[in-house]
Amino acid sequence: MRVTISRKAHFNAAHRLYRKDWTFEQNDAVFGKCNNPNFHGHNYELIVSVTGKINPETGYVMDIKDLSDLILEEVEKPFDHKNLNLDVPEFENLNPTAENIVVVIWNKIRKRIKRDFDLEVVLYETPRNFVTYKGE
Repeated sequence: MRVTISRKAHFNAAHRLYRKDWTFEQNDAVFGKCNNPNFHGHNYELIVSVTGKINPETGYVMDIKDLSDLILEEVEKPFDHKNLNLDVPEFENLNPTAENIVVVIWNKIRKRIKRDFDLEVVLYETPRNFVTYKGE
């Protein structure tokens, strides 16, 4: 039996969508308001889901407290109340679109959970706009 457990988390962060190698006009045409040179922010919602076999000794797929701690360490502490472009090293040369953010988060969490577990990360940038990444 494979079961999926999920944990919700939340962080607030600012970002600016732009490419350093494009002109302001080019960035503005593609990214619009999200290209604001003074940045803009979101109240991100995150759902991390881990799928695996139930451990017959514990009855858990994995301890949800461990998953909660992992999300806190890998996502909430480094991203919350930060400017993603300026404060988060992963975005120094990577445009912090929702798509890129969810992949960065997935990679950070993936390295901390067992390989025999499947991982899915859903990131809500707004209540209506969200992205999902399950790995390659």
